[in-house]
Amino acid sequence: MWCTYKVLVFTLVAASHLPPVYVLEFCPSAEPDCHSREDAASASQSSTHSVKSRWSVKSSNVTHNLDHFKVSCKKLIDAFPVDEVDGNFVRTVKNCIFSKSTPTALTGPLRLAVVSKDVIEGILDLDINVSQSEDFLLYASGSRLLPGSVPLAHRYGGHQFGYWAGQLGDGRAHLLGQYLNRRGELWELQLKGSGKTPYSRSGDGRAVIRSSVREFLCSEAMYFLGIPTSRAASLIVSDEPVLRDQFYNGNVKKERGAVVLRLAKSWFRIGSLEILSESGELDLLRNLLNFIIKEHFSFIRLDDPEKYLVFYSTVVNETAHLIAQWMSVGFAHGVCNTDNFSLLSITIDYGPFGFMESYDPNFVPNTSDDEGRYRIGAQAEVGLFNLEKLLVALSPVLTQEQKKQAKLVLKDYRKVYQMRIHQIFKAKLGLVGEEEDDNVIIAFMLKMMEDTHSDFTMTFRELSEVSANQLHNRNFTQMWALEDLSSHKLFSDWLNMYMLRLSRQQSDSDLDRQHRMKRINPRYILRNWMAESATRKAEKNDFSEVELLLNILSSPFVTQATAEKMGFAARPPRWARSLKVSCSS
Repeated sequence: MWCTYKVLVFTLVAASHLPPVYVLEFCPSAEPDCHSREDAASASQSSTHSVKSRWSVKSSNVTHNLDHFKVSCKKLIDAFPVDEVDGNFVRTVKNCIFSKSTPTALTGPLRLAVVSKDVIEGILDLDINVSQSEDFLLYASGSRLLPGSVPLAHRYGGHQFGYWAGQLGDGRAHLLGQYLNRRGELWELQLKGSGKTPYSRSGDGRAVIRSSVREFLCSEAMYFLGIPTSRAASLIVSDEPVLRDQFYNGNVKKERGAVVLRLAKSWFRIGSLEILSESGELDLLRNLLNFIIKEHFSFIRLDDPEKYLVFYSTVVNETAHLIAQWMSVGFAHGVCNTDNFSLLSITIDYGPFGFMESYDPNFVPNTSDDEGRYRIGAQAEVGLFNLEKLLVALSPVLTQEQKKQAKLVLKDYRKVYQMRIHQIFKAKLGLVGEEEDDNVIIAFMLKMMEDTHSDFTMTFRELSEVSANQLHNRNFTQMWALEDLSSHKLFSDWLNMYMLRLSRQQSDSDLDRQHRMKRINPRYILRNWMAESATRKAEKNDFSEVELLLNILSSPFVTQATAEKMGFAARPPRWARSLKVSCSS
């Protein structure tokens, strides 16, 4: 049995074994020292497919046609009972994890809008040219099933905006199957916007270009920022009319349908367990938990009587880390319901998200969120709420002693989150080692940013690019974000404190500091106005800007000539202030 000491140590030790936050898992350029070769990198960004795959993909290692590309649903179907009722009609579903559900083909001419070379070649082992084929268009839109596919819709529930919503499920998504790639990684392929399922409720099962462009771009952007996320392989659009009341004001408009082919190691979320616990399907709850542990938490032994407690502790820990990473780039998910929180602690279900521009803890990206429940500054507390609901779902399979231990784990959630936030923001400021006043330096700067409405991304980035001499002389020519920050009446006090702290890092040169900071502070994020501009063109069948954004956001830490010319690191245009994003998609 675990004692209290072991539970607390597990959580804290897991946090202490994180890699240094300023070291990326991959380099966004082909050069090993790409972060110090920004001029060379910027010149390469204008080419259509200049983004290098995460792995060195040789032509002999990829498939040049789709004849032998197969997926399988066998593992999932063998593991769980499947809905006994067939058909895509809406119904209440019991005693299963999945329902068989066939995608509904989009009508009208289909067009491949954009494709991620990194996903196609690096994960799916396909030559990028395959994506230009008619077969790919049909497979990736749901018009034809991949060999081995038995399309499934997942049954789950969830707490939405704080209240139990009952059965939810994949209302417009179809799981095509699992693909085992050459690296031994098992990925689940899913279509979003592919038509009705038993879980569509009153929806039509479709997605529109507007939301699909945003999901595609943000999935890939988050990956290249180093944040755990689902991936997007392709975006296909059609002329099929889809009616949407975008802002729920009675103004229904005709939009066009689109389908995103997206991937994740697993799409199970907190709501996957909640629906089983709420329905009293406890044998199925244990079955699903054992499957998830076996497939995705292999360090936990299935014969360990504490396995569910260890699983819960891991999810608590990793959720804290994920939200801290969101905060490090100013990302607000927009709809942090329990049905949108992955059990693998990856970012899923991109809806009315937004990247914060001017630093504001009350930033709300979703205009449907009238009360600001999911404002960016509340995301950590919402994570705690969701983890509380996860514990409720797990309670029927925990002993009384395990429930007590789980509550202690949950109690330490804030401590783990604050530890990670402190670690990340120290790295964002280039601070090495640990000093007593580090938290003061961080909090002081954020308060000045809030008071001066300084841009979150560019303030940290320009601080990464400015030299110690420029800081000393307050020479911020062509550094608009630092100019805004320096207008604060207490800026000189903070600057003196910051420079004194840097001066005590005796083995750390100014150039080392700059390079290190530029590896964690991106120059480019998917700002709302950038996504909006690309979407407006996409709705007119011009996908050039979607492609451009994908290329630029694939190297967010590297200064790029094309991005600079487009103003992607400049002060946001005035018209961007009036942009709104809602849940309607």
